[in-house]
Amino acid sequence: MEQKRKIIPPVWLLITLIVMTGLHFLVPIRRIIPAPWSYIGAALIVIGIAMAATGSALFKRAGTPVIPFEPSTALVTSGLYRFTRNPMYLGLVIALTGAAVLFGTLSPFFPIPIFVWIIETQFIRGEERFLEGIFGAEYLAYKSRVRRWL
Repeated sequence: MEQKRKIIPPVWLLITLIVMTGLHFLVPIRRIIPAPWSYIGAALIVIGIAMAATGSALFKRAGTPVIPFEPSTALVTSGLYRFTRNPMYLGLVIALTGAAVLFGTLSPFFPIPIFVWIIETQFIRGEERFLEGIFGAEYLAYKSRVRRWL
């Protein structure tokens, strides 16, 4: 079994937001999205949070843990999980992208690929192995028809 991660994805989200805010105020580079267009970022933040919350609610409704690497009791394939295997993580990325758009400067976009890399390497890949071990062919079939991100 995988070892529990000390820093869970919402903490990585918070760290990334702090870094993005620092970059925006300390090293903004240049404004690439002026107001009022930058306000579209607020909508992306709401969409991202709603997506992550919906994914989490589907886990809770199925009675399976939301915290990474806790033993899963159900394979959730309905709702948003029909379109992406990771709606919670995708929602966090959309929320971060929304924050960067709302800031409107170039530098807040830089930490987003690092966040994606951390989530991909420290969580998703291990979770996929974990789920294959628990659900076997059922998970492999799901994995073959639904993309990891989009």
